[in-house]
Amino acid sequence: MLYALICTDKPGALQVRLDNRAAHLEFLKGLGEGLKAAGPFLDDDGNMTGSLVVIEAANRDEALAISQEDPYAHADLFESVEIRPWNWAVKNPEAK
Repeated sequence: MLYALICTDKPGALQVRLDNRAAHLEFLKGLGEGLKAAGPFLDDDGNMTGSLVVIEAANRDEALAISQEDPYAHADLFESVEIRPWNWAVKNPEAK
């Protein structure tokens, strides 16, 4: 099943994000085929303020465990992380 990780940064935490970005991107690459999509949320000025990460996991507990291994989580960047089951209904390259 696919899960959307909807992550909101703590206010004023842009430098924490920037300091840990390379490790975060390496972590995402390490998820291999389990990573379906990822990218930052932006404010009106184009500054990163959060993340959307879509992963494949067996269940919510596995999705939570993956989210907790992210270097951003270790750096305490996020004010909140919402984990929601997601159905990729449109433009899914894996759909039959």
